Amino acid sequence: MTKTIGILTSGGDCAGLNAAIRAVALRAHHGYGWKTIGISHGTLGLLHRPVAAEPLDPGRLDAVLARQGGTFLGTTNRGNPFAFPMPDGTLKDRSPEMVEGLRELHLDGLIGVGGDGSLEILRRLLAGTNLPFIGIPKTIDNDVGQTERAVGYSTAVAIAAEALDRLQPTGASHERVMVLEVMGRDAGHIAIAAAIAGGADIVLIPEIRWRLDHVVKRIATLRQAGRTSALVVVAEAAGDSHEEGERGDASVGEWLAHRLMTATGAEARATVLGHVQRGAQPTAEDRLLAAAFGVKAVDLLAAGKADRMVGWWNRTVIDVPLEKVVGRCRTVDPDGALIRTARALGICLGDAA
Repeated sequence: MTKTIGILTSGGDCAGLNAAIRAVALRAHHGYGWKTIGISHGTLGLLHRPVAAEPLDPGRLDAVLARQGGTFLGTTNRGNPFAFPMPDGTLKDRSPEMVEGLRELHLDGLIGVGGDGSLEILRRLLAGTNLPFIGIPKTIDNDVGQTERAVGYSTAVAIAAEALDRLQPTGASHERVMVLEVMGRDAGHIAIAAAIAGGADIVLIPEIRWRLDHVVKRIATLRQAGRTSALVVVAEAAGDSHEEGERGDASVGEWLAHRLMTATGAEARATVLGHVQRGAQPTAEDRLLAAAFGVKAVDLLAAGKADRMVGWWNRTVIDVPLEKVVGRCRTVDPDGALIRTARALGICLGDAA
């Protein structure tokens, strides 16, 4: 009997999602003769009647799709199924409606592509059903536990490093301090990797407690050595714990640039990359990772596995229990290889001048 599996993307978009969807559908078709149903707009699609979903035709999933950013299925990072915001301002548990939507699709398995929050919600949503679920980790922040890499991270780092490449000549030409704010809601993986790759002078991340006066001193040291410009990378969550109450509504990058102008007398400019890091053509690494994850996810369903997440560890694809993933943010190791590398290159992390 031909089986039918479903796939949805949930949470914020990133590069590599289409490559993952394509890999799932192709592996299901060519490897097992299965059909794949793509569910639109994450869990929101399950609220539609009929459910917002469509069969994925392998003949239309060519390599062009893998090169495209975003997700052609659509996604959502709002509307918690268990506390769904209603028009009247109240919150309602709509998870039973979503579960009923899954039943209407008559699926034999579901694959969800999401970050730690999305995977936790999907796991909880399916807990009372017999539907096997496999998760694929995606997040530009790279903070999903039990995997060294998540889909979208490589592209986000490449974009941030390119931004530094573009800011450096401008900073040098105008003798300015150029502050680049990158995403990183809970972790500084993008910031530390981009700072090393892009030749930054200073990088500030939430995992390392930093002080503004240390940053000011490092810039002063650079100027005394004849440097007329500097590159500073700051993760969005790396608020200065000593003065964070003074930020108001300004982003940490804008606040930092303003404070550095006041403290150093040098011109400073802030660039906030924001969603530029999400919507881009995926790097080769993200396409490769997404493809490997998609194939492994289907193979796990074929093997009768459930409640697991695929991951990348020691140069190979692994799978781990979802219970070891959800609710456990993987942050930058303050004593890890990238931090040691940054310090060895003379990059200031704000904990010392």
